[in-house]
Amino acid sequence: MTTLAGVLLHSCCVQDLAPRAYLITPLHSNAITLSWAFFNGDIDYNGGLPISEATGTYSVPTFSYYHSLNFFGRSANVLATLPYGVGTFSGTLGVGHDLYRSGLADSVFRFSVNLKGGPAMPVNKFVKWKQKVLLGASLKVVAPTGQYNPTELVNWGANRWSFKPEFGYSQKWGKWVLDGYAGVWFFTANQDFWSRNIYFPGTRSQSQNPIGAWEGHLSYDFKRGLWASLDGNFWLGGRASVDGVPNPLTQQANSRIGATVAVPIVKHQSLKLSVSDGAYTRFGGDYRNVSVAWQYSWLGRPN
Repeated sequence: MTTLAGVLLHSCCVQDLAPRAYLITPLHSNAITLSWAFFNGDIDYNGGLPISEATGTYSVPTFSYYHSLNFFGRSANVLATLPYGVGTFSGTLGVGHDLYRSGLADSVFRFSVNLKGGPAMPVNKFVKWKQKVLLGASLKVVAPTGQYNPTELVNWGANRWSFKPEFGYSQKWGKWVLDGYAGVWFFTANQDFWSRNIYFPGTRSQSQNPIGAWEGHLSYDFKRGLWASLDGNFWLGGRASVDGVPNPLTQQANSRIGATVAVPIVKHQSLKLSVSDGAYTRFGGDYRNVSVAWQYSWLGRPN
């Protein structure tokens, strides 16, 4: 990203740490998740923009809906997520600026299908099934539905589409589960990037190279529904260009580490707590993150 807006929004996607993302569930499983994530830290532009001392403190409440289905005999699922961002940001662009932003962020949609080890199963067969090796694939799509004003540097929306095809691996040994994912982010161009203002009176276009993203998790089951994991990721690429002129200083090579705990509350309900921090940041947001999510799940075919 070459804008603070891009760093803010895409940090929520590229910096994902999602253990058990290829978990198999019974047919017609449903879940509603309400989550709240808090981010605080620096934004390192590595000389790629004339902005210094950039920081952000913001939270992202999110509503998500999950549904599992049969896809040619394989277990599959769809996930839709609607985030809302609110927070304050500061930085120096000639003079110091302090900004407050509140609005919808870009919505996220994901389709995932199992390729090996997880056939589509009704609940009576699922309770007898034991996980061994799972291989899966998914496609995540970020739609430009968030708040965006091209005259402003700070926006919750990125004014473009993003796509992430990904392959996933999961293997279980007793109570231990190892997950690994590999994917690539692709981006359409933002045709109205930081334009029509005192800095750039015309209209400019921003494009970005793909970003390779890798993610790993090692988790342990204490009992049914209660587990904990150690999480880490790394992403590389994303050099940005404005009106066809590339900026090599915007090349990203970043990673995060964290931990997650899932706790059952009562039937159909659970909590998930996670923390993470930047392990290495070459360009972009170096945030400390704390998040909590409440989930209500049930079985049933939609009417």
